[in-house]
Amino acid sequence: MTTGAATEGRGKAWLARGGLRPTRQRVALAQLLVGDGRDRHVTAESLHHAAVRAGEPVSLATVYNTLRAFCEAGLMREITVDGSKSYFDTNMTDHPHFFWEDECRLTDAPASELEIRRLPEAPEGAEIAAVDVVIRLRKV
Repeated sequence: MTTGAATEGRGKAWLARGGLRPTRQRVALAQLLVGDGRDRHVTAESLHHAAVRAGEPVSLATVYNTLRAFCEAGLMREITVDGSKSYFDTNMTDHPHFFWEDECRLTDAPASELEIRRLPEAPEGAEIAAVDVVIRLRKV
């Protein structure tokens, strides 16, 4: 089991990698996201719920703003499903995702099994910034 000091240390080190000031709320949210050393996918609502359960007094608006700051600092990336639901991923490697429709849950898909042979040319004056692959699943 991870100790509180180790969890806090991982959270602070993660914030430092992004050049973010370690405010109390950022440290608390960073601990929930990366404190155990594992990557995760969260929504703002699920992270807020986890913070409340952990006894961290933080508003949902603060969680949204903090997740956006983490993304802007290059610590996480946002994956949008259906153009309306955002998930935030701490795994910054290039990889596809499975979206479990019945559970509204996002998980990593094996990158080694995905093969993209060719992308369309970007329109003039633009460049491809990223390619997000979300494979939608439904239980049978």
